[in-house]
Amino acid sequence: MKMLRRKKWLTRLLQSGVLLILVVTAIINISFIMNRHERKDGYRESKTREDSVPEGDGPPTQLSLGVTSSKSLVYVTVNGQTVYQDDDFDVNRGIHLLVLNQATGKVMAKQVFDTYSSGEDQAMLDFIDRISKNRILVFTIKDEGSFQLKPEARSALRGMGSVTGEKLAFRDMWIFICYKGGQVVSERHSKADKMGEWGERITVEEVLKLVPLQDTKCPWSTTDSKRQEFCDKVEGYSRVCDCDDPAPLTFHPPKLEVDNLKNVAITVIASNRPQYLYRMLVRLLGTSGVRANMITVFIDGFFQEPLEVTRLLGLRGIQHTPQGKKNARVSQHYKASLTATFDLHPEALYTIVIEEDLDVSPDFFNYFSQTLHLMEKDSSLYCISAWNDQGYSHSCKDPRKLYRVETMPGLGWLLKKKLFKDELEKQWPSSDKQWDWDMWMRLPTVRKNRECIIPDVSRTYHFGSKGLNMNPYFQEVYFKKHSIVNESNVALKDLDRMTADKYEVMINEILKSGVVVDHSKDPCDSGLVPDNKDTVHVMYIQMQHPTDFTTWKQLAKCYHLWDLDVRGFHKSMWRLYLNGTPVILVGVPASPYHSHKPDSVKPFALEEPSKKAKAQ
Repeated sequence: MKMLRRKKWLTRLLQSGVLLILVVTAIINISFIMNRHERKDGYRESKTREDSVPEGDGPPTQLSLGVTSSKSLVYVTVNGQTVYQDDDFDVNRGIHLLVLNQATGKVMAKQVFDTYSSGEDQAMLDFIDRISKNRILVFTIKDEGSFQLKPEARSALRGMGSVTGEKLAFRDMWIFICYKGGQVVSERHSKADKMGEWGERITVEEVLKLVPLQDTKCPWSTTDSKRQEFCDKVEGYSRVCDCDDPAPLTFHPPKLEVDNLKNVAITVIASNRPQYLYRMLVRLLGTSGVRANMITVFIDGFFQEPLEVTRLLGLRGIQHTPQGKKNARVSQHYKASLTATFDLHPEALYTIVIEEDLDVSPDFFNYFSQTLHLMEKDSSLYCISAWNDQGYSHSCKDPRKLYRVETMPGLGWLLKKKLFKDELEKQWPSSDKQWDWDMWMRLPTVRKNRECIIPDVSRTYHFGSKGLNMNPYFQEVYFKKHSIVNESNVALKDLDRMTADKYEVMINEILKSGVVVDHSKDPCDSGLVPDNKDTVHVMYIQMQHPTDFTTWKQLAKCYHLWDLDVRGFHKSMWRLYLNGTPVILVGVPASPYHSHKPDSVKPFALEEPSKKAKAQ
C-alpha cells in the first residue's frame, strides 16, 4: 500500500514538473516573439531614456544618432538601428556623406567622395549644393579623405561651421554633423600622428530634435503630389524640391524639321546611379525630336531610387534581375534590355542605346535622323554612333563632318533590330563569361568587316566618374576634355558619300589634294602641323601590318588622344584635327592609301619607350 502511494506521489510530481517546464517554455517563446515584433517595428530597448524612440500615436520628436570614423569602417546608427555601414576591404575610401530628413530621421541620400583623388572635392560641393536647406548632414571619413581636399572645399566646410575641416591632414579621422545652412550639431577629429599610421577610431553620439513634418512641406505639396512623394524620400536633386522655384518635370522641346525617327525606340541603360540618371534624362527629354513614349529605362537590379527618378519624369522604368558578376552582369543587362526593347516596341526597326552617365547634344536626335537612312542603304554598316573616341577639344572641330571607323564606339548608338535578332542576340556571351559587351562586339568574328558611322564632334558627353570600370582619375584623363556639339539643327555634309564605295572615292580625292607634312621633323613636334588651315595635311606612319599599332600608340600619347587601346581607324588610317587643321594619318604599308605616299617620304616610326631604352 505504501509503495502504491509513493508511485502516485512520484507520478504527480513528474507531471507537475513537466507542466512547469511547458509553462516556462511558453513564456520564453512569447517573450521572444514580442521582442522580435518590437525590433521589426523599429523599436528596441536602449540603455538610456534619451536613446529610445518615444512610443505612442504621435510622430517622434527626437532621434539618437551614432557615427563612427576609422581606417576600415564607417558606421551610422539612427535610434540604435544601423542605417549605414561600410567595412568592405580597400574600397570606398574618402568622405562618406549621409543626408537625413530633419522631420523623420530617415536616410534620404548616401554618397562617397574619394577625396584622395582629384576632382572629388568639387563633386562633393556640387552634391551639397543640390541638397535642400535644413537637412541633417553627416560627414565621416574612411581610410583617407584629405589628400585632394582643395582650399575651396575646406573653405566651404568652414562656411558650414566646421572647425577642423580646414586642418584635415593625411589619414586623419573626422566626423562632422550639421544642418544644411544651419547650426552645427557635433564635430570630432582624430589626427594621424606618424607617417604610415591612421588616426584613432572615433565615435560621436548625439540626440537631435526633430522638426514637425509640416515645417518641411512646400507651398506646392498639396497640388503636386508626385513631386512631394519624391521629395519626401530622396535628396540631392537641386531645384526639383525647391519650394520657391521648382524645376519643371514636363518638357516641350521643338520637333525636328525632318523626323525619320518615328518608330525608333530609345533604350536607357541604368544601374544604381540615380543622380546620373536624372541629369541624363532631363537633358534627353529637353532635346528636339524626343518621343517620351519610346523611352524605356532599364535598371540593373531592384534599386528603388532610380525607379523613383524614372517615374518622377513620367517615363517607363523596368527593373532587371541581375545575372552574372561584374562585367558579365553588365553584359547580361545590355542583352536583356535590348531583347525587352524590341518586345515592347515590335514596330521598331531600330533602337538608340544610351547609358545613364551621358549628356546628349541639342543635335542628338537630329544627327540620328539624318544618318539613319545609311543603315538601310549600306549593308557594310554595323552601327551609327554619336561618339568619337578621338574627339577631344584639341582633336576635333567640324560638327558637320562624318567618318567611317572599324571600331564600335558605343556611348549613344543606333542598333538595327535585324542585326540584333539575327546575329547578336543568339551569340551574346553567357553570364559565366567575364567579357565586356562592347569589346565582344568589336571582335572581328562578330563585326564581320562592318563599320560604324561617327561624327567628328561627338553628340554625347561622358560625365560619370563612378562605375564598375570608371573612377575619377580615369574620367579626368580620358573623358573630361571631350567635345560635344552645343548647337541644334546641324546640317551634316557629305551624307551621300558615306556609303562604302563612295567613301573610298572621297578619301582618295582628299589624299591626292592633301599637303604632306615635313617628315624630317619630330612627329611629336607641336609645330609639325600649321594652325587652322582648311587644307588636309597628311602624315605617313610606319605600320607593317593591320595590327602593327606601335607608332600609332606613341603618337596617340604625344597628341593626348585615346591610347589605352586602338580605336577610330578605317583601313589603317585615322582622321582628326591637330592645331585646328584637318589631318590624315596613313599606315605604311598596311593601309591601301599608302600608294599616295611620295617616294621621297620616309614614314614616321616610333618605338615603345621600354624597347628604345633597351636598344640604347
